[in-house]
Amino acid sequence: MNKNTQNKQQESPDKGKFLSKPRVFFGLTFILFSIILTFSFVSYLMNWKADQSQAGTMFDKSIKSSNLFGKLGDWLGNIFIFESIGVASFIIAFLFLVFGTIILKKKTFKPWKTVGHSLFFICWLPIFFGAAFTKNQGGVLSGVYGYQIMDSLNSMIGTVGLWLVLAASIALYFILEFNLRPSSIKSKLNDINESTIGKVKSMMPSSDENFEADDELIEEIETTDAEEELPSKVTVTEVVEKPTVKFTEPEPVNVPKGFPEIQVPVSTNVDTIVTPNKTSFDDEPKNDFSNSINLNLNTKPSIPTSTPEQAFDMKPSTPTATAVAPKEDIKFNVEVAPVIDVLDESDKQSQDLVNQHGLYDHKLDLAKFQMPPVDLLKDYGNEEISINKEELEENKNKIVGLLKNFNVGISEIKATIGPTVTLYEIVPEAGIRVAAIKKLQDDIALNLSALGIRIIAPMPGKGTIGIEVPRKNPTMVSMRSVIASQKFQNTDMDLPVVFGKTISNEIFMADLSKMPHLLMAGATGQGKSVGINAILTSLLYKKHPSELKFVMVDPKKVELSLYSKIERHYLAKLPDTDDAIITDTNKVINTLNSLCIEMDTRYDLLKNAFCKNLKEYNKKFSERKLNPENGHRYLPYIVLVVDEFADLIMTAGKEVELPIARLAQLARAVGIHLIVATQRPSVNVITGMIKANFPARAAFRVISSVDSRTILDSPGADQLIGKGDMLYFNGNEILRLQCAFVDTPEVERLAEFIGEQKGYASAFLLPEYVSEESTSTVGAFDPNEKDALFEEAARIIVSTQQGSTSMLQRQLKLGYNRAGRIMDQLEASGIVGGFNGAKAREVIISDLHSLEQFLEDLRK
Repeated sequence: MNKNTQNKQQESPDKGKFLSKPRVFFGLTFILFSIILTFSFVSYLMNWKADQSQAGTMFDKSIKSSNLFGKLGDWLGNIFIFESIGVASFIIAFLFLVFGTIILKKKTFKPWKTVGHSLFFICWLPIFFGAAFTKNQGGVLSGVYGYQIMDSLNSMIGTVGLWLVLAASIALYFILEFNLRPSSIKSKLNDINESTIGKVKSMMPSSDENFEADDELIEEIETTDAEEELPSKVTVTEVVEKPTVKFTEPEPVNVPKGFPEIQVPVSTNVDTIVTPNKTSFDDEPKNDFSNSINLNLNTKPSIPTSTPEQAFDMKPSTPTATAVAPKEDIKFNVEVAPVIDVLDESDKQSQDLVNQHGLYDHKLDLAKFQMPPVDLLKDYGNEEISINKEELEENKNKIVGLLKNFNVGISEIKATIGPTVTLYEIVPEAGIRVAAIKKLQDDIALNLSALGIRIIAPMPGKGTIGIEVPRKNPTMVSMRSVIASQKFQNTDMDLPVVFGKTISNEIFMADLSKMPHLLMAGATGQGKSVGINAILTSLLYKKHPSELKFVMVDPKKVELSLYSKIERHYLAKLPDTDDAIITDTNKVINTLNSLCIEMDTRYDLLKNAFCKNLKEYNKKFSERKLNPENGHRYLPYIVLVVDEFADLIMTAGKEVELPIARLAQLARAVGIHLIVATQRPSVNVITGMIKANFPARAAFRVISSVDSRTILDSPGADQLIGKGDMLYFNGNEILRLQCAFVDTPEVERLAEFIGEQKGYASAFLLPEYVSEESTSTVGAFDPNEKDALFEEAARIIVSTQQGSTSMLQRQLKLGYNRAGRIMDQLEASGIVGGFNGAKAREVIISDLHSLEQFLEDLRK
């Protein structure tokens, strides 16, 4: 028996150690997890932008993390801080520390009270940070939970209401935590009074001892020399030197109706305890007790007429002291108005989506796309303007001398040196007519032996007359210099286009979305194609492929072919076409009509989204307020570039002019902009309908002043010197610019850099367009009603492989009307193609054998 007991005693310690092992394990695990959370959170807050983007790349070894705990720390920080409760996540780490300590039997904290406080701060701290900080900082401090609740409260009850709710919650927390209710405050005051009375009792002498007053009490109240009024209107007439003091509990004061109930305690500022034998009040009793009881009420309620003795029920035999009424806490009953749900269901859903997933990122499909660096463009060295003082002085003397010969006096002259020309501004003397100077343009050009003298009389916004004289050694403006400038890099324009530099050597930029369309003209070899490349280059350097698409029309087939490498990034085309750069006239017509369909579709989307322009629509879509299931999508800008417009007008005529004019009139608001260039700015090419809708115009050197008036409505373009020298008209004034030079190898390097990167699966597809003529003709064809010469005409067309109506007239000796009807039947049956302007129709069937089989099938 003794052996069994000894065995049990030996087993019990081992069993206790075994039971303590799970406690130690879980306790240490909780504490370790708390430490991991704390350091992960701190490291995440220091690099939260980078860590947030790496949170989903847990198993990607190529991406390195800056968090102390690596990608696990990134993931924990993103889950707890950004997507949950912000910096209140540290409370969760603290709770793990608390429970770990409790499990280890070190009960340093009160667990349930600590949990309650923690839950309170977890609920309200994110909301407070979301309201107190800006949007950029508040996103990580408040988390998605805090920002969402704050934004909902802010939209429902406003900023003032939000802060009232936060203040009320904080006040409620302190009231419940420190027990600040009125009854508890009164009880605490009573406890203070009782402790004070106890101290006074200990200081009082016994009944058989002499009373000795303190010096301080004697200094303050000398009751033996004179009578003194107490604050309670009690006059002391006799003082007993050796009183027997009997303390009683203070009795409640009977306050008249309408006043709050007040319990008058014994004053804690008692200097001398006195026993009045006689009590005398004022001769005339007053019913106004505001002097003795300050209630801080705005209104004075009516008090029944009574004596002070009846009102306060004071007993002369009871020792009393100064009756001071404690101030009551004034409670404000704040009535919160019922919350009106001003957000409809769709807005709530969009806000929830934004809080969960963030704003829609249109760059996500090509998130790793890199914008082209400036190094792709050639550096032409120092482009600073060199000042030749001898040339300036010589030209100044010639201008002044010539004007003096024609009796035109000058009071002042100054020069502004530009890259290509020098602007001489003169101030004529009083009485000189401006027209007299303008007439001397050819004489000044002759005297200066210079090409391209242009007189601006008067200068817009200045009281001077400008004379532009070309420099002998012009300075080239490279594309690299303007692209690398701070003005271009820091611009906030929607579609920034940098042209070059002005006469004052300043970089000139314009916003294509504000133009909204650009008409360019210039003779061959004057820099028009380089100007188009400069516009396209500036747009490629600034816009992401998801934000911009080009529709390129190049009848010459060689100018824009360099951009074919960026087809899957920036170009748009019809669904069934192979090449994104359009060279065929028939495809140009279909593309223009397709753009009109796209324009109408976009207007319908804007109407359903209640937006006025493309910028507002895309902003709403990015904020997830538009449902993609209803057809909404992110709409990129579309820029139509036509290199040689005159050739299209010659071959297609009205079929091109009408959709161009319609796009120019309406497409601006939906983000479709046109850049139309031509070599021959004659009236039959740039018609009044087109010119009226192109307020922005760029003119390079043209041959005659008539062409200059056609493009600019004023002369001047015929006086340019070429090589990128241009005039820009924005509807207000004409500016002389030196267009930036970008060479073909630079464009090739730029296109190769973009084309080598990952692009979309295909080019941006425009809506499919089916011509009305082809549909109606095919539908009207009936094999039973075909012409008697149909088969013979088909054999002639197939054998010659030339679909020409005039040839049928000659071969079959027919009139034009019957030959035209036969040609329509051949087109409807599928033997020849559609109308192709001035060119012959395409013959679809290649040989006579195939034609005979086709005719045999047609007879059945």
